[in-house]
Amino acid sequence: MGHIALLSNPLAGKGRGRDATAQAVAHLRSRGAEVRVFTGDSAEASRSLVVRALHEHPDVLVIVGGDGTLSTILDPVCAAGAPIALVAAGTGNDLARALGLPRRDAAAAAELALTGAARVIDVGEVRTRDRTAGFLTVAALGFDARVSDRTNRLRWPHGALRYYLAVVIELVRLRALRFTVAVDGGVAETGLGTLVAVGNTASYGGGMPVCAGAVPDDGMLDLVEVSRLGRLRLLRLFPLLLTGRHLARREVTHRRARTVTVSAPGLVVYADGERLGEDECTISVRPGALTVMTPMDGGAHEVR
Repeated sequence: MGHIALLSNPLAGKGRGRDATAQAVAHLRSRGAEVRVFTGDSAEASRSLVVRALHEHPDVLVIVGGDGTLSTILDPVCAAGAPIALVAAGTGNDLARALGLPRRDAAAAAELALTGAARVIDVGEVRTRDRTAGFLTVAALGFDARVSDRTNRLRWPHGALRYYLAVVIELVRLRALRFTVAVDGGVAETGLGTLVAVGNTASYGGGMPVCAGAVPDDGMLDLVEVSRLGRLRLLRLFPLLLTGRHLARREVTHRRARTVTVSAPGLVVYADGERLGEDECTISVRPGALTVMTPMDGGAHEVR
């Protein structure tokens, strides 16, 4: 074996990244691996450091951080073709959930760099007016994106309460958007709606399966649209959304696609917890773009 490069975001998960890095490095070195550590506390630093790390041709690149940490460095990682091992240390960790990776044991997650099975997965791509960015989990457009936007702007309270406060604020401000959606180059359809979600994996927000049934290695995206809802009906839908049972409701449509173009006045676009643009976007899939080291047994015990 050559060496393992480890890229750490110590600020991930409100500081969980720092402890997870220490545990991962200690475990890998105890197993006799040569580990070269690169620590970046910003997206810009991580992008610069990953290029340096990959230039040294590691056998495996270990990423310690959340979905957002990995999504910010997707382009150089995919271009290099290096397999990655993800030590989930973010707030949502929805990619780790989708792949059955350990989410509470940094040493077990790091061990996959040595003994895991390589799994080739797809990467989503969002193109907006200003940028093109890869994503791994779900692109959110509409009410859910506005909740994420509000959560990021609130300075109080902390933790889950901040998200719930953002939900309340956006419910008060709820208004339907006039979405125009075109799928796989077909005829664009326009109508009032509450949200649109385009998933490479099933969940966002730490396990909310908005695109229930989506898998990251089928070369397809799952498109979920929720029609215009009032506040009370939206509140009634949320418990179903938390369990993935919302897809059976008549106000929800679900289909699969390779390319989705969405526009709406006032549209906000989020993916992997990051704001990517507004007003209009085209979302597509890059089949088989990323190799991830995963548990030999599929990690079924970690999916729950």
